[in-house]
Amino acid sequence: MLALCHTLLVNDLYDDDFVTTYTSGWPVLRDYLMGIQDGIPKSAVWAASLCDVDAAEIYTLASDMARNETFINIAWGLQRSDHGEQAVWAGLALSTMLGKIGQPGAGFGFGYGCVGNFARPTKRFPWPGLPLGKNAVADFIPVARIADMLLNPGGEYQYNGGTRAYPDIRLVVWSGGNPYHHHQDLKRLSNAWTRPETVVVCDHSWTATARRGDIILPATSPLERADIMMNKSEPALIYMSPMFEPIGEAKDDHDIWRLVAGKLELEEAFTEGRDKDGWLRWLWDEARAIGAAEGIAMPDFEQFIADGRFDILDAASDRIAFADFIEDPISNPLKTESGRFTLFNETIAAMDLADCPGLPSWMEPVESLIDTPGGALHLISAQPDTRLHSQNDRGSEAQSDKIKGREACYLHPETAASRDIAEGTIVRIHNRRGATLAGVRFDAALRKDCIALPTGAWFDPAVIDGEWIDLAGNPNAVTLDQGTSGLGQGNIGHTTLVFVEPWDKDLPPLSINQPPQIDPA
Repeated sequence: MLALCHTLLVNDLYDDDFVTTYTSGWPVLRDYLMGIQDGIPKSAVWAASLCDVDAAEIYTLASDMARNETFINIAWGLQRSDHGEQAVWAGLALSTMLGKIGQPGAGFGFGYGCVGNFARPTKRFPWPGLPLGKNAVADFIPVARIADMLLNPGGEYQYNGGTRAYPDIRLVVWSGGNPYHHHQDLKRLSNAWTRPETVVVCDHSWTATARRGDIILPATSPLERADIMMNKSEPALIYMSPMFEPIGEAKDDHDIWRLVAGKLELEEAFTEGRDKDGWLRWLWDEARAIGAAEGIAMPDFEQFIADGRFDILDAASDRIAFADFIEDPISNPLKTESGRFTLFNETIAAMDLADCPGLPSWMEPVESLIDTPGGALHLISAQPDTRLHSQNDRGSEAQSDKIKGREACYLHPETAASRDIAEGTIVRIHNRRGATLAGVRFDAALRKDCIALPTGAWFDPAVIDGEWIDLAGNPNAVTLDQGTSGLGQGNIGHTTLVFVEPWDKDLPPLSINQPPQIDPA
């Protein structure tokens, strides 16, 4: 992206009026692109070897972008890498130089997809939520720094321009999530997870996290409870009726935490005098009031239950991002330090962070194929086709896609042949952080220096001949637990090199298929 910017600049293909009017810091970025600060012009020739795209192709692409309606979309995955903030920032810079922001079908957007609220014509409604109260504890950590916090109580770290200290955590209460799916370096997390005195997990399944709890609060699944689906970007409200009674000792979340609040003599403060049905009715009444303010007549709760859904008519509302700002940047400033798009950000520059300078910059990742010979492969860990994240990994759809019970990885046929790997066999994917077992499928469209292993296989570690190894094919057994930078401290799971080889030992049985041992006491 920086090479595209440089090509636009030196060939006078960029929109000088746009960057002058709608951005701040353009002269600093311009000098960086030309190599004034570091002696390295960010040219197509410079970038060609780094991104493995021919310089002539970069030039042609820049020219096509400048001469046609162009939209820049950056996937969230690019941010989830070492110095991941830079990819987002460079995409914005490229878009400003093209000068089409605020126009239909052009500009930029990050994270377009089924879970985003971008480019959706549905009008957004401020539907109600349950009252949260005020947390007496104002402290927090960036979500990707869980293991750091547990391993280093009192330790200092940089975040968003300040120096913070990790708290000393004695009790963990985890409800409705699975850090053993989304966290990196699971061997390190497993060590950190033993540090608190007590871990309480509230869930409806024996996830890897629930299996590592001291106290388990069994919750109902959506199929066992009544609920309301309200999403501010969806044109329908859905009544979620239960399909069957709760299984075993499972309870709805409201009942679980009502009982806990009762033990703390806080039940009345928690429930505010309402049971589960009362809260659903309260939510619907609040929603009806919001609908009335929008000119929408919504049925009473009984009718809503009987119908099962309420569709909002004429909910479409086309929007063009930043159109108001482009029309009048003085009256509609952005929420930035300058009120404009910041191509050089003085606030970030003043933080003096070695891993996040004040403008979009190229910095070599901590692990990459650029200077790492010796058979390493870059690990691509995208979302799976057969489940959502790790949800329903034990279900029939996900299980039918596995190879000998293990998640399937993908290799280029020539890459596999060079390592004596046959399709349908089991391989060991490893690096200095750990190892995991996966089945093999071939994909001739994959780069020969990459291996793809979807996320979400339920973590199932064991020690085999002295080696710590995950048996199920979870990529986070080998990913790197390090922050993107001292600014954001996000995860860098997509910056990972691994080695792969055939598994020539007996295939160990999975334990994740069986419930853990429970102390009857």
